[in-house]
Amino acid sequence: MNDLKSKIITRSPRSKGALTPEVQARIGHQLRTMYEDIVRQGVPERFAEMIRKLDSSTNASEESDGQNLEKHRHSGTRRSAGGD
Repeated sequence: MNDLKSKIITRSPRSKGALTPEVQARIGHQLRTMYEDIVRQGVPERFAEMIRKLDSSTNASEESDGQNLEKHRHSGTRRSAGGD
């Protein structure tokens, strides 16, 4: 199968400035190596704390929005019932 792939790649016309498959593979390998190192470092504690704060404020905001929605539903029900 690799033989078929190499034939397809070598037969396809190259655009001016296009990277060869070997160069693309080398760049991909280097990027994976670089990002693996970054992932291993983990998230700094100050960023983790900021994320926790954002999550808790988002959750509180969503709860507040849900409560406001319920209030509007009930007030709308009262108005329509009282207006009839």
